[in-house]
Amino acid sequence: MRFTLNLGMGGSEHYLAVAQAAEAAGYASIALSDSLFFPKHTDSTYPYANTEQVRDAIAATAFIEPFVGMSCIAAVTRRIRFYPSVLKVPVRQPLLLAKSLSSLAAMSNDRVTLGAGISPWREDFSYNGLDFDKRGKLMDECIAILRGALTGEFFEFHGENYDFGPMKMSPVPKKPIPILIGGHARPALVRAARLGDGWLAANTDFETFKGLLNQLNALRKEYGTDKRADFEIHGFDVNAKTVADFKRMEDIGATDCLVTPWNMYAADLDLQAKIDGINRLADQVVSKM
Repeated sequence: MRFTLNLGMGGSEHYLAVAQAAEAAGYASIALSDSLFFPKHTDSTYPYANTEQVRDAIAATAFIEPFVGMSCIAAVTRRIRFYPSVLKVPVRQPLLLAKSLSSLAAMSNDRVTLGAGISPWREDFSYNGLDFDKRGKLMDECIAILRGALTGEFFEFHGENYDFGPMKMSPVPKKPIPILIGGHARPALVRAARLGDGWLAANTDFETFKGLLNQLNALRKEYGTDKRADFEIHGFDVNAKTVADFKRMEDIGATDCLVTPWNMYAADLDLQAKIDGINRLADQVVSKM
């Protein structure tokens, strides 16, 4: 099993030192959060935690654009991978997103993965001139465009929301960038089984994670993607602390686990406390898996 250090909310002033500490301690990946802006008013519901708590945390947190954060991390590390967990894909123009991905891959020796999700905040769509009710179709078309544009061959697309003629992007990654689909709702699990290179869980306990994974496995069998040996399962058990806790996740199919060895909603932790948490978990768990 591999381990991903989830940086949580805020703390960008520590990103570089924390990334270097995680790389030295044996973590496989770094995960960064994504938030475009904070709407003053919303009727949306956050699906993974208490909506009011999350809205208050977002309002009080400085979020760095994930591609800026990942680029800085790439510059000060050599091995560790990185991905947004998760990027609000359908609120971004897909060709510009493809260019950012391909450029980061070229500059980091192909260490980038795309954690892809659909924002639960209606304003992320409406304030960007997009129809929230078309978010699923937008997501599917964005994934198709990313995959086609990053082949390095001439590619054109004619869909419901995007339409363009033949074009060729350069540079492109040496190998396809894995797209990990995030989300717990059935449409997200279907998308992961049908289109994804993996699935990302968020803020679950073990039993919830196990139930979602059972649903995903059934869908992968239905869509004929269950034989893929390279399909990644990134689990997140908020209660896991010991080798036994993580081993039981591995036993049911997790290939990677996201961890935050500090309170991910705490904005006032100092750097040393984070590094101590990284090293403590590495000594007690990461090095033993």
